Amino acid sequence: MTQNRTQRLLFACLLVAAFEGSAALFRVAPDAEARGRNEGAGRPARRTTIVLVHGAFADGTGWQRVIPLLERDGYGVIAVQNPLSSFAADVETTKRVIDAQSDPVVVVGHSYGGAVITEAAAGNANVKALVYLAAFAPDAGEAIAAFGKQYPSPLDTALKPDVAGFLYVDRDKFHDVFARDLSATDAAVMAAAQKPVSGSVFGASIPQPAWKAIPSWYLVSQEDRAINPELERFYAKRMRATTREVKASHVAFVSHPDAVVRLIEEAASGAVK
Repeated sequence: MTQNRTQRLLFACLLVAAFEGSAALFRVAPDAEARGRNEGAGRPARRTTIVLVHGAFADGTGWQRVIPLLERDGYGVIAVQNPLSSFAADVETTKRVIDAQSDPVVVVGHSYGGAVITEAAAGNANVKALVYLAAFAPDAGEAIAAFGKQYPSPLDTALKPDVAGFLYVDRDKFHDVFARDLSATDAAVMAAAQKPVSGSVFGASIPQPAWKAIPSWYLVSQEDRAINPELERFYAKRMRATTREVKASHVAFVSHPDAVVRLIEEAASGAVK
């Protein structure tokens, strides 16, 4: 009996020790997980909000491959849904979103969205960086399409207006001129879902460009057939932007989201202290 009692007590002690060891593991695990989440070059030193501004023929859902990567790295993200009905309306919508943020902001514009952020971010001290992705970056009093003849692109002959003056990209040409590095299926979906833009926006100009006062980054798409890559390099050089290039079509944020996120996070870490 004494031997059996001793064996039972020993077994009980072993169970308690095992339980306490497991509990200790569970207590440590959340901290270890938190450390893992906070490791990596993309982590912001402080909470930063990334405001994403789409271009013509698109909407905010186009950022679906970029948003999860930024959120994974600890950034707040909001994608603006611009109406594309007029330049003034797009600037107003974007400015409202930017002004609503309380954290430091990095504003990202793709294509026509670059012109929008150039006005919408002007004068806002909370905007710490601008990121242009194959984007227009007009100067004061300069029409958005001012350099179309000097820097032509295949997109110029692929635009089709409707009776209300809104422009579409010819669906038969969409894959070639807009999204050449995507699959035919993905490009077909984008072509079918494209959001038309008022033709009036390309004649619009701005009073004061934000890039003259806010640090800027620019991603040139080397195989862009919607905006001439040489025009993109011209914009980047003129604004003295930190410039990177990627072998991509006009929609690098879809075909090369990692490269786009790297540039956005570079801008955020370089400008937000």
